[in-house]
Amino acid sequence: MKTFINLIILVCCINTSISAQKKERKRARIERSPIQDLQYDDVNYLSAIKTVQCYNSQEEQSLPQLTLNGDQQLYVSFDDLRADNRTFYYTIEHCTSDWKSSNLSTIEYIDGLTEDRIFDYKSSVNTLQSYTHYHFTFPGNGSMTPKIAGNYLLKVYEDADQSRLLFTRRFYVIKQDIGVDIQLLPSFNVAKRKKNQKLNVELHLGRLEVNNPYQDMKLIVTQNRRNDIKEVLSKPMFVKSGQLIYNNNTTLDFGGGNEFRNLDLRSFRLLSAQISEGAVDSSRKIMLIPDHDLSTETYSFSYDEQGKFFIRNSDFEDQDVEGDYAWVTFTLELQQEPENNEKVYVVGLFNDFQMNRDNELTYMADKKVWQGSVLLKQGVYQYTYKSVVDGKELANKYNGDHYETGNSYEVFIYYRKPATRWEELIGFGSVSTSSNRD
Repeated sequence: MKTFINLIILVCCINTSISAQKKERKRARIERSPIQDLQYDDVNYLSAIKTVQCYNSQEEQSLPQLTLNGDQQLYVSFDDLRADNRTFYYTIEHCTSDWKSSNLSTIEYIDGLTEDRIFDYKSSVNTLQSYTHYHFTFPGNGSMTPKIAGNYLLKVYEDADQSRLLFTRRFYVIKQDIGVDIQLLPSFNVAKRKKNQKLNVELHLGRLEVNNPYQDMKLIVTQNRRNDIKEVLSKPMFVKSGQLIYNNNTTLDFGGGNEFRNLDLRSFRLLSAQISEGAVDSSRKIMLIPDHDLSTETYSFSYDEQGKFFIRNSDFEDQDVEGDYAWVTFTLELQQEPENNEKVYVVGLFNDFQMNRDNELTYMADKKVWQGSVLLKQGVYQYTYKSVVDGKELANKYNGDHYETGNSYEVFIYYRKPATRWEELIGFGSVSTSSNRD
């Protein structure tokens, strides 16, 4: 009898322990994403969210733009390194030209549902770094469609709770009401002629009647889709019948920069020429051949895609879920000592040219190099280095400026109609300076 009682007690203890372990595992699996403060920018709020892509589905890595009332879609994808299956939703918000909330109700800028769920996801296959790959297209099946033109912020979040953000991405909805002519010239400043690229812009209003162009119109120009390299013009130089002309000698005068540096990570079996060594333990580690400070070197042509990246996999067929991750170590050799309080980052479209701890480099005084590691998925990447000294951003300190450099410029025209509370994006144009190199 005593033995029987002891056996019952032992079984009860085992069942209690198993039940507690199951509950603990269940709690770990469903631990929700933390609450975040919304930023009206391209931001990954969690370190586990990687390889976010957002572009017009007609062209990979193109500008994320839609035509109002058109049939175009955005393609959005991302990886969650927590590698479980979660319930994610997305919505959009209309923004001002300077990326603040327009403070409109959703009924004023959304047709259909105000949020939608992400249903398409797959787990990674045979990768050292486990992850879950999610993707969706927007607008989809008419469930959520922008009603007015302008800047928009895409928000992706967990469990229909908009405070539990995963990432946000900016995109544009364009109503092309006007014509945009862009002229590319050398800088009018003689000292900058070999370094800068000057733009003149003419707007052809057509049937659009603008009562006060000095107050109601705004022109924004970005270089290579970089929000850190842009210029905002609130007043045209000349106003003619049906035309607004922006050709001031001192405006829209951009440093040419240099061609982006290239990195080929398509294969982990056959390493590319940029890689000096690779290693595998619990994760993959890649050491790149050191980059040089190009600030004093003459211009040398190399083909690039203005800082874009493309997820590719030469080792397996499905690049979305068979592509593995690696810690890639970047090294920048210096010609002289860095400045006091200087920080250096490796940037490109792969991190939306953002500066944070994930892509910050560390100065190694004994080797006179900046060095740091970034977690990247297999693919082709273009990158550059960006310096910040006492809060001042120096985009081309280690790259140099050349008029011959191939860049793209994006011109956005915003208009606030009388008696309305929001700005519409009524014109868009772009120009490439690749012809400078011919």
